[in-house]
Amino acid sequence: MAIKNDKIFDSLELLKQAKIPKEFIWPENEQPNTLEKLNAPVIDLTGLFQGDQASTKLAADLINNACQSHGFFQVINHGVDVSLAKEALSCMNAFFKLPLNHKLKARRTPGSMWGYAGAHADRFSSRLPWKETLSFGYQEHDDHTEHIVVDYFISTLGDEFKHMGFVYQKYCEAMKKLSLGIMELLAISLGVEKSYYKDFFRDSNSIMRCNYYPPCQEPDLTLGTGPHCDPTSLTILQQDHVGGLQVFADGKWRCIPPVPNALVINIGDTFMALSNGKYKSCLHRAVVNQECERRSLAFFLCPRDDRVVRPPAGIEGPRKYPDFTWSELREFTQRHYRADMKTLHSFSQWLLSSAGKT
Repeated sequence: MAIKNDKIFDSLELLKQAKIPKEFIWPENEQPNTLEKLNAPVIDLTGLFQGDQASTKLAADLINNACQSHGFFQVINHGVDVSLAKEALSCMNAFFKLPLNHKLKARRTPGSMWGYAGAHADRFSSRLPWKETLSFGYQEHDDHTEHIVVDYFISTLGDEFKHMGFVYQKYCEAMKKLSLGIMELLAISLGVEKSYYKDFFRDSNSIMRCNYYPPCQEPDLTLGTGPHCDPTSLTILQQDHVGGLQVFADGKWRCIPPVPNALVINIGDTFMALSNGKYKSCLHRAVVNQECERRSLAFFLCPRDDRVVRPPAGIEGPRKYPDFTWSELREFTQRHYRADMKTLHSFSQWLLSSAGKT
């Protein structure tokens, strides 16, 4: 649902109201409730980085079980410096605490995935999420992208944000390194050549997103992020201590409480296609609360725009999805379809139709 007017999400002003605006109220059957925990294994990556075959095999088996069920797991001893992770979370405050007119300097333009957005009000008119985001791209496959994140912050927000740009540049570099390690584990877990997915994503075009969830006076009526599946390949999420991530599994919503120094990993639609549907891209959402703000950092690993997405020959079974490129799927979810559990099926139909070919 594209909006017809120019709505602005100003949480400081909205919190002065007794009730939240109707655009933020979700249907009763989608509103938050008391939840059980999701069985998302916490996987130690020490063995992977040290070349221990037994530990790597155990990690791959745990991933295989989780990804066939719901596609979520957590990792510890992942090689991302703890101080860098903490600084990346705390740096968000410098941006999201700015006056609204300053944040709007980085406002996302129509058709773009980069920039600042309040409640996704530039894309939708109802069931708005109670959050603000700042998104930017990350890639490292040519000589002109050495400081792509730093350059984005300086050009968009000014020289005073140069340090923040360097922090997120380093954080993205760490996320990319970790994501390639996880791709090796995913290949092992699927029984294909262990470097296949790692090589596939080596020259990736990835997305970094900072999520800020302000306190909400009526948290039981709204959501911080609505139910969705990630259309990307792999998501690495750093939660703060507050928590709020929920996953739809076994017919009900379940929570993933934060584990100190752990990162939450989940499969996206693009990797679901790369596994020929063997691994699940699962519906998930985020809730808000009345007492305190919540922050999270999401790194979305994506293929190069023009790379053809198809499962490797080692995965058996008839093909479930046609060949496509990441740019085609990205355009579909941005312009035609709000991502959910039927995204890949709907996208496949669209791609194969005459409308999808033109």
